[in-house]
Order: sequence, then C-alpha cells, then structure tokens
Amino acid sequence: MFDLRFPNRRNFLRIGAAAPLGLSLSGYLRAESAGNVSRERRARSVILVYLGGGLSHHDSFDLKPDATEEIRGKYQPISTNVAGLQIGELLPLMARSMDKVCLVRSGAHNNDHHETATNWVMSGRFGSAFGDWPAIGAVAAHESGFPGTLPPYVAIPRNPSFTWELGKSAFLGGRYESFKAGDPNEANYRVRDVARAEPLPEVRVQRRQSLLSTVDNLARSVQGNDQIAAYDQFQRRAAEMVLSGEARDAFAVDKETNELRDRYGRTTFGQSCLLARRLVERGVTFVTVNFGGWDHHAKIWPGLESKLPDFDRGFSALVEDLHERGQVKETLVVMMGEFGRTPKINKDLGRDHWAPAASMLFTGAGVLTGKVIGATDKDGAQVIDSAVSPADVAFTVLSALGIDPQKQLRTPDGRPVEILDQGKIIEALYV
Repeated sequence: MFDLRFPNRRNFLRIGAAAPLGLSLSGYLRAESAGNVSRERRARSVILVYLGGGLSHHDSFDLKPDATEEIRGKYQPISTNVAGLQIGELLPLMARSMDKVCLVRSGAHNNDHHETATNWVMSGRFGSAFGDWPAIGAVAAHESGFPGTLPPYVAIPRNPSFTWELGKSAFLGGRYESFKAGDPNEANYRVRDVARAEPLPEVRVQRRQSLLSTVDNLARSVQGNDQIAAYDQFQRRAAEMVLSGEARDAFAVDKETNELRDRYGRTTFGQSCLLARRLVERGVTFVTVNFGGWDHHAKIWPGLESKLPDFDRGFSALVEDLHERGQVKETLVVMMGEFGRTPKINKDLGRDHWAPAASMLFTGAGVLTGKVIGATDKDGAQVIDSAVSPADVAFTVLSALGIDPQKQLRTPDGRPVEILDQGKIIEALYV
C-alpha cells in the first residue's frame, strides 16, 4: 500500500524500469519555477572540482623548499610553463598547464572540522556541521532554473561525504538537491535515472505513462500535501528526459574517443572530469566533481603518490580540453578542498587539518591565467597576502553566473535571508 503522505522512491511507478525518475528528477524539474537570471553573467556553467579531506598545499602547489625538513617534506619543486612558478614534482602534467589556470595560494578560514568546513566552503556561509545553508550549486539551480531536459545541478559521482552527505540544498528543499551521476568509470556505465533497463515499444511507454497519471490523480486527492500537489507539474518533463534520449546522450562518456578517455585517465576521477565537460557542454549549470580521500593524517607520502598522479592527469586534461574546445570562455572551473594541511609532519608521517592556509585553482569565464594570487609565510602556515575566504569564493562563483550573492531568499517559514551575508568578488582573478 502506498503511503502518499510521504512520497519516496517506492511510492510512484517507475518510467521505463528506471529507478524513480518521477521523484528524483521531478525534484530538479521544480527548479524551472525559479525563472531566468537577468543579470549579466560571465559564465554559463561552473565545474567545481572538490578535493574532500584537504589537499596538502605544502606538497602540491605551495612547496617550501627552504624550510626545515619536518615542514618541507620529501618532494622537490619543479618548474612550470609560467616563468618563476614552481609546483610539486608529482604534478608534471599540471606543470605544463599552469599557463591556463590561476593559482590562489591564500585560501583561509578558521575551522578545521571536516563537515563544518566543507559546508562552509561549499555554501559561503558559516553554520553547523549539518549544513544550515544551501550549497552554491543548489543556489545556482534555484536561481538559474531548468533551461532544458538536463538537471541544473549534478554531482559526480555524488556529493562529498564523511560521516554524512555534505553540501546539500538545506532550506531550499529537495527539488534543488544535486543529481547524483554515479561512477562514470564503471563498466557499462549508465545513469539509472535516465536509462531504460529494456527497450520499450511505444504502446508500453504510453501504458506506463497512463499508470503514472492514475497514481498522480490519487496523489492529488490527498489534501494538504504541497509536495504531492506540486509533483504533477514536473512529471511530464521528467518523462521527457527519459523518452527523448537527450539526457542519456549527455551522460554517455563511452561516446568519447578511447584516446580522449585515456588522456583523462581511466579512473573514477578522470572519467568524472570528462563527464563534467560533457554536461556543461550541454548546458548543465553547475557540476561538482567530488574527489575525496585527501585526509592524510598518517603515511602521507604513499597517500599522495596514489592520488596526486590521478588528479594531475584528470584535471590537466579537463583544463586543456576546455581550452581546445573553446568552452573555457563560458565555463568557470574551481578546484578546492575544505582546508590545507599542517606545516609540520606529525609522528605518524602525516599532516593534520589546517584551516589558515590552502591552495586553489581557477580558470575560465574571464579569469586571467598564468598568475598567482596571494602567498603564505615561509612555513606555509599563515596567509600573508590577499587572503581569500569561503564567502569570497562563493561570491565570485555566484556573480560569475549572474546571480546576486546578496539577494534575499525565503525559508519555508517565510523568513528572508541573504544568499551570502559577507564576501566579495576576488578581483585579482580578473585584473
């Protein structure tokens, strides 16, 4: 027996044997009601590459070769294609691409708790570990709406997670949550919400839609449930996503050449970057590529030697590919984590959480490349020039999308709140 007071994955018929397209996609489809952005925008789309756990800036983009051994670590700096700029030796492909990105060495805040810091940097507003404020991607979906048959906000493979899922839509509601794409490096990868499990003749398609309509009529008979009452206006578009084939094509990374897929790397991260490029190419507003596992409290050298080459290949390929296709003009790419790592190597040969300093990368949508913004002190412990806060990053991203970061949104109880209560555009990215 369906309990229509509590709509969920099991309470509505599935389209084309897909998992619950009706609800999982109809949530995104409601974003269409937000309307179009009228402000001038630099970027049509944003790709956020999120390194959950906290990348060690000391061993990647902000080496301190003149520091003591317990601070500088084991890796040597290497020259890049930008005169005078050096990065870590585990990033040889990025060393050849630094002229196409802007390196920010001055990310800084004051919270070193994974969940709290992650929600902060992904939303631009400080709150609890449980996510009081909507992630930038959810705000982008809310404000830019649903321009086509694809969701406006996609996470690959899924949102960041430590103990629980992070970077969610908070008070904006489930309709603006990210669409979870899964692992595009899996064999025979298909996104279950936009792929039929079997070919269906037209008569069976019509029969299933008729059954869905029957369920909807029953749902509308339940009084006082706004979620159910709103469901039907988005269902038709959800069905079109499956039946048109457009969404299936967007997620079909196997349509790329083997050469290009190899260039990105046949790993979850590499193929996630490739899928992100396909999605923004087709008009998705905001894509989060989640690449966790950087929390190296112990044995940091084996950890980095396992992960940095994967990042190096995938991210450099994404940057180069966007430039070669001309997509970089309208796509803002941001790479960051929730914080950096401690200057001193600990007794377990690791580095611990360190919020006062971190490195980030930006490119696209008017960002000036081949430059460095900010600096840390001789030990990489404190930002000494051009500090960039989580609010500044969020303010910059939203502004690039043509969204007013100070616009007031309404909570479910009608309370007006600003998207951001502080922050400013990182002007050095553009001048």
